[in-house]
Parts: sequence; structure tokens; C-alpha cells
Amino acid sequence: MHTPIVERTPAQTNRSLRRVSILFGAVLLIVLLFAIARRRAFGSLANAQTIEIDGTPREFLVHVPPGYVSSHRVPLVLVLHGATQSAANIEKMSGMDERADNDDFIAAYPEGTGRAPTWNAGACCGYAQNHQIDDVAFIRALIGHLEQAYSIDPKRVYVTGISNGAMMAYRLGCELSSEIAAIAPVEGAQDLPCHPSQPVSVIVFHGTSDRLVPFNGGSTPFQIGPHRTDTSVMDTVDFWVQRDGCLPAPTASQTSGVHISIYSGCIAGTGVALYAIQGGRHDWPGSAGADRLGLSGGVDATGVMCQFFAAHPKR
Repeated sequence: MHTPIVERTPAQTNRSLRRVSILFGAVLLIVLLFAIARRRAFGSLANAQTIEIDGTPREFLVHVPPGYVSSHRVPLVLVLHGATQSAANIEKMSGMDERADNDDFIAAYPEGTGRAPTWNAGACCGYAQNHQIDDVAFIRALIGHLEQAYSIDPKRVYVTGISNGAMMAYRLGCELSSEIAAIAPVEGAQDLPCHPSQPVSVIVFHGTSDRLVPFNGGSTPFQIGPHRTDTSVMDTVDFWVQRDGCLPAPTASQTSGVHISIYSGCIAGTGVALYAIQGGRHDWPGSAGADRLGLSGGVDATGVMCQFFAAHPKR
């Protein structure tokens, strides 16, 4: 039995095209309204600031601890959001403001580019990668801007981030090693050639059950932008152990929730550490979401990385 072929009249075709055009226009309008709302929401935040990079405005949030005085130099911690997140998202997720108040440092939260903001971390992600946005230049300029605006110790500049933000943190450790003392990637991958000019301390937080950025590397269907193959966490840790001249055998400790490897004997006072969250997924250990799902492994990533930062200034 043959299925009859139903021919569409020109009028029916035109109506279909009009419906598609209307639907497409509605989608564009929603995206535009979302972008406008996001920008207005960002601009309404009390700690929102903007600098220009090659004529393009770039946004960031700054949190200054209440005890800050300009006569005393303080550390700077840059916190990078994940793909499609925002500076406000990672400010809340990381809880870094509270830590900054307790430990007396300035926290800054840069914003990526695109309607669903991303970072150009080299092999990832989205708008920033597709348009070859120079996010390294942005972060370099931001560090310089903040060092002029506040009394920041240039030997205590640190970077952390999650997912695409963690990938960007790796890139900054590779390409801004003269300005950054330490990085703390959370659930990211170092998927680009890395040639730091100076030693950089590195502490890594990664869940062993992360499906977006697999602990053991390889590809995943959950990707934003062109297909990529992630470097394994252990290969990345081994790279930094060798680059920083650390002893190859770590001091190891473990619980059912986390396996910790601390590498010592590194050059220039640097250090390398890995917190492998057992069964952990793509989240910030110690955040409300990760704790609620039991995926933090008993680890407060923000607290641990800040202790690591304090112990590893640039020499």
C-alpha cells in the first residue's frame, strides 16, 4: 500500500512560512529581551563596574571587605563563572564574598561575553570561542585596573573558576604566569598548549563522576560549541608537578568522600594539590546545591583554596 503524496498549495506554503517567520521572530525577541534584562540586572547591582577593552565594554563585580584600608595591601581573588552562567551566579555559588570578609581580600567576578556568557579558554566555549574574544587581554587589563583602584599586593593575585571558567583559569595560569600566583580550577580541563614563563601554584577540585568534563578525559556529548576532547585530570596535575619541579610522589590521604594528593618540594615556593571528589559531579564542592545532593565529599572548596592561596604567594 502506497502512502498518497499530498501536495501543498502556494497559499498553504505561504502560511507555513509566515508561521515559521513569526515563531523565529518571537524567539529572537525573547532572546533580545533576555539580554536587555540581564544587562539591566547587572547594571543595577551595587558592586557592578565596567572597563573598556579595545573599545568594548567589559563588566565585572567587585566585593571589598568591610575592613579594607588603602594603607594595607590585600590579596585579589578573581572568580570566573561557567558557560551560560554570570558573575552574579558564581558570586553566590562560591560564597567567596563571605570568605573575603573573613580573610581580608578583594574578590572580583568578571563577566564573559555573549547572551549566554562564555570564556574563550582555547578549546571551549560558545560565543567567546567562536568569536575569538581575547579574554586573556581582558583579565590582564582587569588585574591592572584593580591594582590601580585598590591597594592590592601584586604577589598575591589568584584565579579560580568552575567549568568553562576553570578552563579559563588554566589558560590564565599558562599565559599570565608572571602576574598570577596560583589558580584553583573547579571541574575544568586544560585543553591547550601550556608554556608558563614562571612557576604557578595549582590546586584542582574535580568530581570523579563529572559527565560534562570527565575526570579521566575524553569526549562527552554535553558540550557547548565545537567538539573537543578533554585532557584527563591526572595528566594535567602531572604537567604542573613537572613544571613546578615538585617531588613526583604526593602526600596522600583519603576518605570515602575525597582523595587528596599534596605535592611538595616545588620550586619558588609553589605547590600542587588535587582534591578528587569521589562520586562528585559538575558542581562547586561546598556550595548549597552540591551539599544538598551529597556531592561535596565533605570538602569546602572555597575555604580550602583560600588557605592554599594564602600559603602560596608569588616569590
